[in-house]
Amino acid sequence: MSLADARLVIIGLLLPFCAMAQEPAVEHRIEKIAGGFHYIGGMVWSREGHLFFSDTPRGRIHQWTPGQEAGFLPVELNSPAGLAVDEHGRLLVCESGARRVVRIKAGNALDPVVTAFEGRQLNSPRDLVVRKDGTVFFIDPAFGSARDTMALAFHGVYRLGTKGEAVALARWDGRPGGIALSPDGKTLYVASSDARTIHAFDLDRQGNASGERILISGIEGVPIALCTDDKGRLYVAAHRVFVYSPEGRRLSQMETSERPTSLAFGEAGGRTLFIATRTSIYRVEFGESR
Repeated sequence: MSLADARLVIIGLLLPFCAMAQEPAVEHRIEKIAGGFHYIGGMVWSREGHLFFSDTPRGRIHQWTPGQEAGFLPVELNSPAGLAVDEHGRLLVCESGARRVVRIKAGNALDPVVTAFEGRQLNSPRDLVVRKDGTVFFIDPAFGSARDTMALAFHGVYRLGTKGEAVALARWDGRPGGIALSPDGKTLYVASSDARTIHAFDLDRQGNASGERILISGIEGVPIALCTDDKGRLYVAAHRVFVYSPEGRRLSQMETSERPTSLAFGEAGGRTLFIATRTSIYRVEFGESR
C-alpha cells in the first residue's frame, strides 16, 4: 500500500466523515478496491450486483464484483464517461467522443439512444441519470477539445423524450459537470463546473423541469460528479467529496488521495458509497448511525 493509500484509509478510520462542528460524526470504513486506470469518468451499480465504471481515455467499461478482480466488457467505445442503468437493467453510456448516448444490449451490441438535438450533433455527453419510471436525463457540455468542434451554441441539460428525442430542459453558457436525482424523483440536481454551483430543478411526472435555482454556491474546486443517498443527501465530487442536506446546507466532507471524479451508491441496501478518483476506486461502508 502506498503512503497516499495509507493516508486515505487512516482518514476513513480515524476522522469519520470530517464532520462539520454542528453535525455528529458518521462512522464509516474506507478501502481501495481497484486501481491502475487512466481516468475514471463514470460509475453505476447494477441490479445484478456489479459496479460498472468507465476508463475514459482507454475506451473501456470495467466491471467489478465483490470478491473478484475487475474485468472489462468486450465492447469498443469512444471516450465513455457517465453511466446509468435503465428500468430494464440495461447499461446506458455517455459516449462523449462519439457525441452520443448509447445503450449496451445483449451480446454487447451498441444501440444509439440519442445523437443530435434540433438537427445538430450533440457536443459531448458527459453524465446521465435514470428516474424510477425510466425517464432519462443527461448533460451535454463541451470540455477540452470538444469546445473547438461544438455544433450547438450552448451546453444543454436534457430529458430523453418518449420518441427517443432530446428535450432541452436548460441551455447554459457554462458547462454542466454532473447530474443526479432526489430519491423521490421530483428534484433534478445539476452541477455547473464553471460557476462552481449546484442547481436544482423541480420535475413533474412527465419529466418537465421548472423552478431552476442555485441550491449551493462557492464550492471548493470544480464540481464534476453528483449522487444522492436514500435520505436525499447530496454528494458532490469537487476538490474533495462534500455532503449537503437536501436544502443545500454543508454537512460534512471526505478527503481522498486524488481528486474524486465519480460517485455511486450500491451493494446491499445501497448503503455503500463508491468514490472514483482519476486512477482508483474506493468503497466506503457506513455504520448504522448513518
